[in-house]
Amino acid sequence: MVKQAGLLRRRRGAYLGLFAFTYVLVAMGVATFVVLGASWWQVLTAVFAGLVSTQLAFVGHDAGHRQIFARKPTNDVVGYLHGCLVGMSFGAWVDKHNRHHAQPNHADEDPDIDIPVLAFSADQVAGRRGPARWIVAHQAFLFFPLLLLEGWSLHLTSAQAALRGEVRRSRLELALLAVHVIGYLGVLFWILTPLQAIVFAVVHQGVWGVYMGLAFAPNHKGMPIIEPGRRLDHLHKQVLTARNVRGGPVVDYLLGGLNHQVEHHLFPGMPRPNLRRAQVLVAAFCAEHALPYTRTGALDSYGQVLRHLHALGAPLRSSHPPRVDRCAV
Repeated sequence: MVKQAGLLRRRRGAYLGLFAFTYVLVAMGVATFVVLGASWWQVLTAVFAGLVSTQLAFVGHDAGHRQIFARKPTNDVVGYLHGCLVGMSFGAWVDKHNRHHAQPNHADEDPDIDIPVLAFSADQVAGRRGPARWIVAHQAFLFFPLLLLEGWSLHLTSAQAALRGEVRRSRLELALLAVHVIGYLGVLFWILTPLQAIVFAVVHQGVWGVYMGLAFAPNHKGMPIIEPGRRLDHLHKQVLTARNVRGGPVVDYLLGGLNHQVEHHLFPGMPRPNLRRAQVLVAAFCAEHALPYTRTGALDSYGQVLRHLHALGAPLRSSHPPRVDRCAV
């Protein structure tokens, strides 16, 4: 049905428009930064830069899934370029993200739920030690503040992966990361005072991290965990563990198409502009086959995530913990 509807065909025109709009935003940010100079109004520019950085990362995400062009090398060029712009290792991210797509929310195999300072299942709660236990106990309250560090974490893990040779083109990745760091810090400290440069970087990276978290967290967090040793077929594995977020074209843009998470996981190579049309087909198919299909509003999706995290942390907050649903498949 999806193939017959032409939804796996490339949408070069749509992506050309997306590129144009995104780089207009980049140009606006750069021009504002230069015109303002050494001014504390640059804090607002830093916020804007954090939002635009996330949109650049979304383009890299699409390139990593080969959604933009038919040929892998062409997508890789786009991916490496956008990785350099935001300061991430494209190769390391693709490897990690592909493992997530292969086994979403699998207790043993999904790297996206293997976060030392958070817990997404009862087994992970039981395994936390030291300061991580206190963080997990209060993880629902700390979740969004912790996202302020996500940008820095992405920079650090990218550098580590490239230095350890864990990516295919480690020398290229190191060179691109070096270009980003030298260019980014050089421009900041050239235009701004040292204190302003530091504040700009903190605000920029914090907004980027929070925005990335707001886009990715609703997709799987709080959805059923596939227990160790359990295997599901592709359809059930992808549909049962994913959550869609309702909204129109504006939400599609703001969340990089990730609000159509079920469709994206079923057809990861599908161009982002086609996901909305695929959603109608997939929802009808799931209803026909009595397969649970989760779709909710943005605020409710964040509420579900926080309630799940809060319930999991309860055993660490009380000597008489309440009964917690394992939320497992």
